[in-house]
Amino acid sequence: MATNRFQQGPGPSQRQLRVGELIRRTLSDVLMRGDVHDPDLNRHSITVGEVRCSPDLKIATAYVLPLGGQRADEALAALRRNTRELRHLVAKAMTLKYAPDLRFQLDETFDRMDDTRRMFADERVRRDMAGEADQDADRYGDDWDDDDRDENDRDDDDRDDSDDAAR
Repeated sequence: MATNRFQQGPGPSQRQLRVGELIRRTLSDVLMRGDVHDPDLNRHSITVGEVRCSPDLKIATAYVLPLGGQRADEALAALRRNTRELRHLVAKAMTLKYAPDLRFQLDETFDRMDDTRRMFADERVRRDMAGEADQDADRYGDDWDDDDRDENDRDDDDRDDSDDAAR
């Protein structure tokens, strides 16, 4: 089997990212316009947060969430019921050799962001972060940024003086 000589390490390739973003935009447009002939699906306002493609671009997993997060299971079931029609509509709008098989998952990014906010609001975490800031100040000095800024300003002033002399 041939190896991918352009991509080093884990993670999606540039092509996977580009195709995933194209599918995300197209799928969002299709859902926004209500092109699918299913009243249950058209009743929901669905956000397509991300689309991840397999390395061969034959499978695309769309991470979706209904607006407000209510009745997410109903929206997911409606999307899965209409997968064939959505695949057809997405493929018609794109110029790929193969229409990817669409799969739908609930987007849990917003839940993770809320958990992260709660964690940063915790007093113990705030205390630890303040302790790290104090350690950085001890290590680098309180005004190490100011010294760099003053030196850069002097360089800019020297360039302005040389420009004036050249004229």
